[in-house]
Amino acid sequence: MQHAARQANFQIPQDILEDLRSHVERRQQSKFVAEALRKELRRLRLRNALETSFGAWDDRDHPESQAGTDEFIRNIRKSYC
Repeated sequence: MQHAARQANFQIPQDILEDLRSHVERRQQSKFVAEALRKELRRLRLRNALETSFGAWDDRDHPESQAGTDEFIRNIRKSYC
């Protein structure tokens, strides 16, 4: 899926720029940086989701799994037979 591209001006350390230029073809540099940003932003979103949902599971609300998840899954599978 291709998205409309917009120009963004920002500064990066010179050593990173030199490394980028030495390893990525000139015509592929914007694509490379965009993909790296996409991956990092996804990681940050996932991290935020984990941090904000921490503690959402309360064992008191799920007594069916008190014997352990293995036993819980076995019981579910038995119920389908």
